[in-house]
Amino acid sequence: MATSEVEAQDKYRSYLHGEGEKNTKWRFGAPPNYDLVDRLFEEGRTKIWPPGSLEEKVQNLVKTWEMEMFHKTCSDDYKSLDPNKYTFSLNGRKAVTLEEKRKIGGGYNFLLQTSLPEKLRGYNPAEETIDSAHRAFVTAFPRGFALEVLRVYSGPPVIVYKFRHWGFMEGAFKGHEPTGEMVELFGMAVFELDEQEIIVKVEFFFDRGELLGGLMQGASLDGSSVEEAATCPFLRNTG
Repeated sequence: MATSEVEAQDKYRSYLHGEGEKNTKWRFGAPPNYDLVDRLFEEGRTKIWPPGSLEEKVQNLVKTWEMEMFHKTCSDDYKSLDPNKYTFSLNGRKAVTLEEKRKIGGGYNFLLQTSLPEKLRGYNPAEETIDSAHRAFVTAFPRGFALEVLRVYSGPPVIVYKFRHWGFMEGAFKGHEPTGEMVELFGMAVFELDEQEIIVKVEFFFDRGELLGGLMQGASLDGSSVEEAATCPFLRNTG
């Protein structure tokens, strides 16, 4: 997997700081600060992979890819992936290009695509921009949404791994009060690398209802009860 001198400046992510990023266009005007989510990760992870192991390399690659996808706005600034070849697919759906993904809203909006009727969507990607989606999840998870790799089934050029995402719902989400409880998401992913070990294809497989159900357990801020929220057909039928 590609390495860089900037790795010494961030424990888990390449291409975040250093001379190579002096002209990078950042979504919020400056490199993101991962101190809080790194602390959450270190306190809550279930695996500690040996330095230099395949599992550690895959975990750092995924964290780097996430950082670039969420925070870099110019394709020319991507270094972990090839923007001209890159495709992404979710739960077996048709793969899309980087430009097609952006049109959908990128980030959380693409990861939470659904075929549910709009009236049953507790979170509706069609109504969100990349920035409004980011605000919604940052508000719900003020300490971040940590990631760990639980198992690597195959190494480069086709990496298959199992992951866990988790955070504590300490802020409101789409009209639901914070519960303070941990929300977890488990899934599988496939990353395909080219000869230079740059990402050219990504596939994710997970149940979006596992994430959204956890975020909608709190009482509705409009006065509805937790029980009413729990009987919503959206929560029963997500997937």
